[in-house]
Amino acid sequence: MQIKDNVVMSIIEQLSEHYKRNISNRFLRQALMRIQLEPHTRELIESVTEKSDYYALQGYHLDELYERILALAEFIYHARKDIEPNLRVILSGSGSRSAIPSGNERVLRDMSVNNFQSNLSIMADLVNKLYVAVIDIDNELNAKRTPVHSTLPRLKELGRFLVPR
Repeated sequence: MQIKDNVVMSIIEQLSEHYKRNISNRFLRQALMRIQLEPHTRELIESVTEKSDYYALQGYHLDELYERILALAEFIYHARKDIEPNLRVILSGSGSRSAIPSGNERVLRDMSVNNFQSNLSIMADLVNKLYVAVIDIDNELNAKRTPVHSTLPRLKELGRFLVPR
């Protein structure tokens, strides 16, 4: 059964917009490419952040939604652990003067860097909000059966991925 719930789709749209504007913008994208994720995980993230319009029409299966939620959470975990502490160094590259933007570009880059931690937290909150909405739908649809979320042991890792340490 395809899920096309308005609340779920609205959260996915918010997630997509937030990711594109504040996380994977032109200033931070090169740093994010350093995150070690499986190609399949990157594809799942892209299916939420770049192709949400397609899925809004088609809908998602519950297991697909959970898989995407885990991929987003894993991304957040690695961005916090591997990128956030060294973001300025990563973006400065080799340290050449040509790598340092000037004027407005520098101000915008600095804003992106300075707000990266907060923007990851906002993204984590949106992923959690999506998870709660999907759990509610799952429990409602499977009231007399085993809910899909209880058959996916990796979902137990979600809190570890979303909560900063």
